[in-house]
Amino acid sequence: ETHLHAFATTLRDDAGSTRALYLHTSPEFAMKKLLAAGEEKIFAFAPVYRNRESGSPLHAPEFTMLEWYRTHAPYETLFEDCAAFLREAATAANTTTLRWRDKTCDPFAAPVVAPVWAVFANIGVNLLDTIENGMGNRDALAQQMTFCDVRVGDNDTWSDLFSRVLVQCIEPHLGIGRPTILCDYPVPEAALARPSPKDARVAERFELYACGVELANGFGELTDAVEQRRRFAADMDEKQRLYGERYPVDEDFLDALAHMPPASGCALGFDRLVMLATGAARIDDVLWAPLD
Repeated sequence: ETHLHAFATTLRDDAGSTRALYLHTSPEFAMKKLLAAGEEKIFAFAPVYRNRESGSPLHAPEFTMLEWYRTHAPYETLFEDCAAFLREAATAANTTTLRWRDKTCDPFAAPVVAPVWAVFANIGVNLLDTIENGMGNRDALAQQMTFCDVRVGDNDTWSDLFSRVLVQCIEPHLGIGRPTILCDYPVPEAALARPSPKDARVAERFELYACGVELANGFGELTDAVEQRRRFAADMDEKQRLYGERYPVDEDFLDALAHMPPASGCALGFDRLVMLATGAARIDDVLWAPLD
């Protein structure tokens, strides 16, 4: 993804040759290769690494991710998985309330399921009207920004404006009282998710929220290698424009997509869930060995 940054390292062989490698920001590519090889229900529970993510109460450069996949399962099945994890975390922590700062959430309540376009409509933004041929129309979205107090810069893209509205105007109000599943993300924000059969302007992507905190990100997985390559190229072009860097394409991953069955998958930030279950103020408070 454009705004995820990996830690780079150098592999040296016995002959002294070198090759750039990266610590993974997610086990997603490796796990999908396993699905292509015939696995059907798999999970990983292990550290992942993301650069430029320190100094925030909710971010750390190394954290534990729970990521799981189900083949031949609709992505709504993962909604149920997420709700079950909230209940398990609360039970393990001997609490009936998830808490972060002054916000609380009942982990045993059924999540509210809301499409992204619907919550944008609640603040006066007709989001779907700004999507044309799978692309976001920046000017069409900017014209509607008068409905919410969000800065609009001349160089902002559609994605910049979408993210700013989501983070500033919507996320703080999600998962208050009961969990929220924000689903049917617009296609320009689809990442590795397949388009929805109900509306080509949205994709089978969702995020889980509690106490205004994003806990999980799930997809009905894209298996079209041609479309995935197009998205990779667009994301890396944008990363090059913004940050002056790009990552090589994982050709093995794209080859595996041709053999991957229909599947749904989700990644959950375990440390954030522990934070909410224990009432911790910062992610560093629940990490075994925080950076600082």
